[in-house]
Amino acid sequence: MANTSSKDRNDRLHETILADLHEMDFRKSLRQDLQGVYEYYLDQDERNELAEMGRLSRWFHMVGWLLKAIMLRLSPLRRLLFLVSVMLFLTGLAGDAFWLGVGFLVTMLILLLELKDKALAQEELQTGRLVQFALMPREDPTLPGWETWLFTRPAREVGGDLVDYLELQEDRLSLSLGDVSGKGLGAALHMAHLQSTLRALAPRAKSLAELGAELNTIIRRDGTPGRFMSLVYMELAPNDDAVRLINTGHMPPIVIQHSGLAELSKGAAALGLLTDLSVTEQTVNLQPGELMVVYSDGLTEARSEDGEFFGRHRLLEILTTLRGIPAEDAGRCLLDAHEEFVGEAEPSDDLSMVVVRRMPRLEIGP
Repeated sequence: MANTSSKDRNDRLHETILADLHEMDFRKSLRQDLQGVYEYYLDQDERNELAEMGRLSRWFHMVGWLLKAIMLRLSPLRRLLFLVSVMLFLTGLAGDAFWLGVGFLVTMLILLLELKDKALAQEELQTGRLVQFALMPREDPTLPGWETWLFTRPAREVGGDLVDYLELQEDRLSLSLGDVSGKGLGAALHMAHLQSTLRALAPRAKSLAELGAELNTIIRRDGTPGRFMSLVYMELAPNDDAVRLINTGHMPPIVIQHSGLAELSKGAAALGLLTDLSVTEQTVNLQPGELMVVYSDGLTEARSEDGEFFGRHRLLEILTTLRGIPAEDAGRCLLDAHEEFVGEAEPSDDLSMVVVRRMPRLEIGP
């Protein structure tokens, strides 16, 4: 059994390495990884300072700052082991190959310990991802007279964007798109808090303005310092042209009208920033065939491989071409444009969109 298991591992390793050599663009992957290391370990001030240095000075400073940043992120024991490995490497480079080998083994020990921690954290994040996706809508909601399309995708294993819907009394439907500041596990936990709070309050809220104010009170009470949340919450009624909504700190939704584009007015401050938040309900009437698009900044602030932003101007250009088409088709066009623009670049933020369309009225023949 042990020999079989060892043979299986060897076969998998061999197949994995061959697949890596066949499928991987080595130069592009290396450039992306090095860029990720540069942006993670060096803050903006250090990067700005490096940009003003000559090439040789820049390389020396960068290596020194990276080593310092790495050491500060290690546990005390691993930090001491890292210092020992550096000293052993220097001793080995002075002419004693034995100490060079010992330094390599100490470095491998640190790497094994770090990879073990990463693997355990990755397993926990995968579990969190499954839980988060279980809380999200599995299909687009239906409502007479309306089409809807909902989409969300985290930049990492878990994300801080909220896309959700609720079926309310009198056959009304609510749609929500929220964005928690930050990314990763912390943002995901706050997003789950926002979602559960919204689901508890929305069915019994007397008005949308009251709902927004009550949400802010709870988020500020239970939140962490420096963390805030933007939200667009909408309600639709069957076979009704009106979209009632509140906006707390989010980019204004854009309506694709028959005559052009119309951006809704800016809403209140984000949830959790102010002790007392004054929220105003907005109402927009969509004519048959018109659409409304709500999006997170993961769309407009997406970056290409060259570091260029997708931008609001590019978004508006695309929206002008989506007039009159179904909600899902409009959402897919935006998603395809985003994918084409980003290419192989690492996602910089969670991406979420909600598209609603007022269905054209059926013409009854004679």
